[in-house]
Amino acid sequence: MASSIIVFDLDGTLVDTAPDLIDSLNHCLALAGLEPVRGARLKQDVSFGSRVMLERAFARQRRPLPVAELDRLQAVFLDHYAASMPGRSQPFPGAVAALERFAAAGFTVAVCTNKLEGMSRRLLGALGLAERFAAICGADTFAFRKPDPRHLTATVAQAGADAGRAVMVGDSRTDIDTARAAGIPVVAVDFGYTDLPVRHFEPSRVISHYDELTVAMAERLIAEGGPQQPA
Repeated sequence: MASSIIVFDLDGTLVDTAPDLIDSLNHCLALAGLEPVRGARLKQDVSFGSRVMLERAFARQRRPLPVAELDRLQAVFLDHYAASMPGRSQPFPGAVAALERFAAAGFTVAVCTNKLEGMSRRLLGALGLAERFAAICGADTFAFRKPDPRHLTATVAQAGADAGRAVMVGDSRTDIDTARAAGIPVVAVDFGYTDLPVRHFEPSRVISHYDELTVAMAERLIAEGGPQQPA
């Protein structure tokens, strides 16, 4: 029988990457002669990726952003971000202990993220975490990406596990919608990058610290089968 599997989103779920992504955004804004951006609300933009971060930053300063310039600045953004990895990015408190806890219990552990696969592997490698995962699947790993449920189920398959014995952990509506569409229970962290409280999207469970993500919780969700109503 295939082992149980727990699949994590990356940015805003396992690793707090917002400081470095915002640094890269500000690098691009400086090149464009715009003011740097600051503030906690920017974390909401991080979940949408570099392109949306640039678009919103320009819009807030009422500066037009033609598509060609957006393409150029997005390439600069990604180059700047990759060159500084891991920068100030760090796993969220308790995340590494949770990975160890599930591995010790015999769970397969994987990552399913809309970050590019190569960049995801580079970040996790720089943090000394890459070898912990049976699969690291990004936005370009398959011909589809979250919220398409096949991104999650294909990640589970690549890790050699069974989607019927899987749990997803994420921080956004995208993660929750993906897991629910795949028929997989989903635990949402409430410290990630989202514009509305994650409870609003009705995950199976909500946690505020990784200490709350127990093996018993995951096994109970798997036994109940499929996405569950919030506890």
